[in-house]
Amino acid sequence: MIVSENPAVALRTQFEIDVRTGLCHDGQKTLPSKYLYDALGSTLFEAISLLPQYGLTRAEERILRGCSRDLVRHLPGRVMVSELGSGNGRKTRRILQALAANEPVSYYPIEISRAALDACEAELGDMERVSIVSVEQEYLEGLATVAGVRPAGSHLLVLFLGSTIGNFAAGDDARFLREVRSFMERGDSLLLGADLLKTPERMIDAYDDPLGVTAAFNLNLLARINKELESDFNLRAFRHEARFNHVSSSIEMHLVSKTRQTVTFPQSGFAVAFNAQETILTETCHKYTRATLAELAAKSGFWVEAQWVDDKWSFAETLLRAS
Repeated sequence: MIVSENPAVALRTQFEIDVRTGLCHDGQKTLPSKYLYDALGSTLFEAISLLPQYGLTRAEERILRGCSRDLVRHLPGRVMVSELGSGNGRKTRRILQALAANEPVSYYPIEISRAALDACEAELGDMERVSIVSVEQEYLEGLATVAGVRPAGSHLLVLFLGSTIGNFAAGDDARFLREVRSFMERGDSLLLGADLLKTPERMIDAYDDPLGVTAAFNLNLLARINKELESDFNLRAFRHEARFNHVSSSIEMHLVSKTRQTVTFPQSGFAVAFNAQETILTETCHKYTRATLAELAAKSGFWVEAQWVDDKWSFAETLLRAS
């Protein structure tokens, strides 16, 4: 709830608008998960991917090592590649290598983080016959930019890896993929990474590691808000908690207020009250099955062309074709 507000103070950035909207509406307080990935957050996530409890990244890397050549055989003609949320681009290398073995390829990583794009360019800049054109925009805005420079007769391959699709609320995953589909032509391809359902205990361990790296990653969002919006979150007054939502088959990341407190945003003209044990939902990670992935494809204007599954961690890469 808002405990004070100065309507004369204009909000300055989309980040500021999203923070205020998420913290001040009635019911569950939320913050968009995309803001977890500032420079420090991106570094912490890279550390998370190395933890023994977090098998998702290694599972995806195993799949991409094994399926990249097979993937290319499913793609007709000239290919231009665009990736929604490239991160440092390391896992994309296998795909680009397989494509560049046949002909030069243009790669358009789309990120809102300049730091992530810089890391991607540094990681992949040594690849022969691969030209990198970074797009510093939101996913859909960036995809519109890429679609606007698409050469006639080329096949568009959109990469959406890392199970980012699971961060959408129920129903929003299909709505988002339909929007992605609107920038694609019939026959274009989407490679979708998705984490599959496992035991709740195993999933919670992956999002609440004993070293506290995931906790630091989550709490860093409050530090970012303090730095960029000049708020006064006391990070020691919050704790990280991972929960499994059986209804939505999702892992949820929360920041739990340890005590009753008020956080102020003097430059933005508002303050937010927290009750003890009240939480901020920062990320939802929906887990799929092979059947629900097929249903999602059908709802979004795609059909399943091929699928590769890692059995050690239960992760799927699904190649969808625009219908």
